[in-house]
Amino acid sequence: MGLSEESIKVIAPEVDFSAYTPIDLSVRNKDLEKFDLQCSASWANYIASYLRNCQKLIAHGGYLERRALYDRSDYFYQTSSLKSRNIHLGVDLWCDEETAVLAAFDGVIHSFSDNINFGDYGPTVVVKHSIKDVVFYTLYGHLSRSSIKSLCKNTQILKGQVIGFLGNSKINGDYASHLHFQIIKDMQHYKGDYPGVSSQADIEFYCNNCPDPNLVLKL
Repeated sequence: MGLSEESIKVIAPEVDFSAYTPIDLSVRNKDLEKFDLQCSASWANYIASYLRNCQKLIAHGGYLERRALYDRSDYFYQTSSLKSRNIHLGVDLWCDEETAVLAAFDGVIHSFSDNINFGDYGPTVVVKHSIKDVVFYTLYGHLSRSSIKSLCKNTQILKGQVIGFLGNSKINGDYASHLHFQIIKDMQHYKGDYPGVSSQADIEFYCNNCPDPNLVLKL
């Protein structure tokens, strides 16, 4: 699924790629054992400290990362380890709330919703694209409520157009502010939502249906 030869920005048009830095939020990162994973404020402090230490503005990563942070929510957690959803299917870009979010490609608004489960996306926008007769979708999660207030289905969207802004922890599922960006081949029955975290039992399907966003971001 070769979508682009160039790096495409989906956030903060004024920030150069040189100000991005990778971050590991997987179960392998022992630094995450030093603060309360249940607390969004602790997460925000950790991300801000990480960016200061790196002297960068945006932290990115997370595709197929196994994370412990989802265990705090019944929306993800199951008693069976194979059925608990803890494998991340998108790329997260961590930066300040109200940062502008950009469409990755030309397309139309497919759907949008405010997903209010604890640990969920909060306000979310899905854009439908068609490139060389290939139809696919991009999902932008953890936005502000104002981002979806005036949206209309099937509205034309241009690549690089601002389609929303990052929300804060009160509305984004109780996370430090960030964008969840995901590519989806088949939306199935979903509207304004799509699983962004998989269980081990279902990971083969989701790996195929949600390819690595670095096909687009190239970070």
